[in-house]
Amino acid sequence: MTISVCIFDAYGTLFDVSAAAREAAAEPGCESLARLWPTLSDRWRAKQLEYSWLRAIMGEHTDFWQVTQDALDWAMESLDLADNSLRARLLDLYRRLSSYPEVPAMLTRLRDAGLPAAILSNGSPGMLGDAVQSAGIGDLLADVLSVESVGVFKPDARVYGLVIDRFGCPRDQVLFVSSNGWDAAGAAHYGFRTAWVNRAGAPVDRLPARPEHVLSDLSTIPDLALT
Repeated sequence: MTISVCIFDAYGTLFDVSAAAREAAAEPGCESLARLWPTLSDRWRAKQLEYSWLRAIMGEHTDFWQVTQDALDWAMESLDLADNSLRARLLDLYRRLSSYPEVPAMLTRLRDAGLPAAILSNGSPGMLGDAVQSAGIGDLLADVLSVESVGVFKPDARVYGLVIDRFGCPRDQVLFVSSNGWDAAGAAHYGFRTAWVNRAGAPVDRLPARPEHVLSDLSTIPDLALT
């Protein structure tokens, strides 16, 4: 297949969304998270996505940083974690999530081969800037695109259209990569070539379109894009 650009979702795809709770649980003074952090992380992420979808349906957009805070507040309350210092620490860590281990080498292969890579994310520009800087991958990306340009969250087609506006290539020359099955399905429905990074081994979502490739991590993306 001819690919002109590789587009990556950010949170859960390039950046490990469980890292904030996991790292906080290992810090002195956060012993309350020792047993709870996986549950907190899962609930935080699930509510974050749920709020993005509901806001898109309701036409009540706010930026993803506010959604992230609202989701954390719900998750903490669900576990009886009333701790403002912990909340602040979790949010601070979320601003600088670590990338998955294979990300730098994978992006370097794409760059060295002359194939541009970019982010398309629900994240607000400030959040994405912090994460990219913290992960040290800024020089490996051609651009970082945020839904704030259109004021609605994925999988609205206007979000995927930002890629075409920026890179000017046909839809079927875009390889879109996401760890979210619904996002990969949305991009496939839009007309992108798609790869779903299914780290958890989950079933494929029953939606009008399905991802073309299902991968366990990001390491083989250059093999798909460059052949």
